[in-house]
Amino acid sequence: MNSFDEAIEHLSSADRTLAKLIRRVGPCALSTDPRRSPFEALVEAVAHQQLTGKAARTILNRVKALVPRRRFPRPDDLLSLSEECLRGAGLSRAKVAAVRDIALKTREGLVPTPRRLAAMEDAAIIERLTAIRGVGAWTVEMLLIFKLGRLDVLPADDFGVRKGFAITYQRADLPKRQELLEHGERLRPFRSVAAWYLWRAADAGKTA
Repeated sequence: MNSFDEAIEHLSSADRTLAKLIRRVGPCALSTDPRRSPFEALVEAVAHQQLTGKAARTILNRVKALVPRRRFPRPDDLLSLSEECLRGAGLSRAKVAAVRDIALKTREGLVPTPRRLAAMEDAAIIERLTAIRGVGAWTVEMLLIFKLGRLDVLPADDFGVRKGFAITYQRADLPKRQELLEHGERLRPFRSVAAWYLWRAADAGKTA
């Protein structure tokens, strides 16, 4: 039994409504990209803030095209690019400031190495990385889920998760953060997998 099989069994037994969603969606396809550095994961998460995935990917591709010799720009690469250049790629002024601070803090060592990051607890990672300009809890939660593969993260401020919850539980309004966190207690220790299914519910709602 792999981790997702165990997660699906636990979530299905803990929450009948979520179990129905899981049956409709099918196997969990949550994946991580071990090639991405913590720096890259943070920059990508910042780019996705308040944007659709498609729009964020377009902007990221433009940013990467500014440094064509690399798969992804390094901290020094981003620091060498002017604000006008990064703004021209589609980043807002606030996001330019954020990605530059991520680059600076990576160079200074505040952003841990992949090995060090893997050994840290979720709460410690959130506390450390939210000291960076423009990096809030949601941004770090995306790193925890999609870079580190942590299975018990519930991004309670994420619009897609909240929308998916409202659709799944037939709610007229989006749930408040505290309500979502309280509901999520029964889903431990696989809240990341639950979030993935709620994202799928939100995607299906858009299609409908």
